[in-house]
Amino acid sequence: MARKKDTDAFECPSCGYRSAKWMGFCPSCHSPDGLEPAGRPETLLEAILEAPEEGASRSIKMEDVGRRVLPRMPSGFGEFDRVLGGGFVPGSFVLLGGDPGVGKSTLILQSVSRMARSRKILYAAGEESPEQIRMRFDRLGQDAGDLHLIPETDLETVIREVALLKPEILVVDSIQTITLGSMGQGAGSVTQLRESAALLLELAKRSGVTVLVIGHVTKEGVIAGPRVLEHLVDTVLYLEGDRSHPVRLLRTVKNRFGPTRELGIFEMDPAGLREVDNASAFFLEGRKSRLPGSVVVAAWEGSRPLLIELQALVSPTPFPNPRRVAQGVGASRLTILAAVLERRFGLTLSGSDIYVNVVGGVDLDEPALDLGISLAMAGSLWDRALPPDLVVFGEVGLGGEIRRVPAWQERLSEAARHGFHDAILPSTPEPDIPVPEGMTLHPVRELSDALALFRSFREKT
Repeated sequence: MARKKDTDAFECPSCGYRSAKWMGFCPSCHSPDGLEPAGRPETLLEAILEAPEEGASRSIKMEDVGRRVLPRMPSGFGEFDRVLGGGFVPGSFVLLGGDPGVGKSTLILQSVSRMARSRKILYAAGEESPEQIRMRFDRLGQDAGDLHLIPETDLETVIREVALLKPEILVVDSIQTITLGSMGQGAGSVTQLRESAALLLELAKRSGVTVLVIGHVTKEGVIAGPRVLEHLVDTVLYLEGDRSHPVRLLRTVKNRFGPTRELGIFEMDPAGLREVDNASAFFLEGRKSRLPGSVVVAAWEGSRPLLIELQALVSPTPFPNPRRVAQGVGASRLTILAAVLERRFGLTLSGSDIYVNVVGGVDLDEPALDLGISLAMAGSLWDRALPPDLVVFGEVGLGGEIRRVPAWQERLSEAARHGFHDAILPSTPEPDIPVPEGMTLHPVRELSDALALFRSFREKT
């Protein structure tokens, strides 16, 4: 006789662990509350398939769907609009994450204050009282406009206020403080976050209100709560930065209405966050010329080029295990490039500590930095400096070959605009390369060619 399939499902209200059998505790998070019934999805599916709803099909042919351009709402910050793809889309669901104290609430309060000059905005504050928000508001020196505050953590109360006030934008600060009384769980639990996000998503799509929620980031660098939170929203933004450094980077991780991996650059000062108009000049400010181990690379972040200074320090060590420390670039990439320099070109690095730093507190993840990292390590090892008006970019393969990278024309134009006259870059098969006025190109095919150029620059200076 065939064994009857057990279709009952039980779920942990704290972490979301599911099991076919009931348990008095959760084996995943060890919660003593026990598992709760989660319904019978297979039985529900069978019931729907056996008795479908009568009537015509509700699906729509693609050719019958109308075309409509969604108007964008400017955020008040050009850098914020860049990251969003042109501004907020009506009815969208946006999630902003970041470490505590990095400036998430400051950025949003500055943005909605500027938008409130022409739009009605509701700010649901779950972490601060109205008096605390007003203190920050006065410090930022913003105009109140049509900005409304509601100090509430109960989501049902917030939605009722949305129905009465009819704002264009709803801000929830933060999603970890929101609760649904019907769930019976504490704020921040997996069940509360999942159900609250689903309800806010439905609110955005049905009413056309743009919902912007703020979320905290865990030690692992991901937004606290279930991953379904990021899957539900239309746009996921991360605000990054070190508290000891004024630079704040706003990145797009997911965007259904625009490009991803866009980067907005801000600077924190006593009056709040300030946009950085000329990012390359900002990151090159205070650069010391003719410093061994220093090189300027033309990076590409989002849809624009950035000139960034890379610094390397190669120091002999008496210990058997030399250190490889990288800040702003991948440590694994540093190890690979050091191995290529030693194995392919005879540079003695195995007995030295190697430190690589991206000046300005920005994190970069692009293969075009490889050539700059390699030349910086060689310069520190040889105690030789590159010319101050030289820019480099290119990917380095394991065989020492220099590979092409995209947007090289835009990188060269950005370098020429900031007074750079020489560029080491990958060779291109195109015979007629448009060269910016006043710039000399040095195309290379192998890392050995770039190292030879390094020595020739030294001999000329």
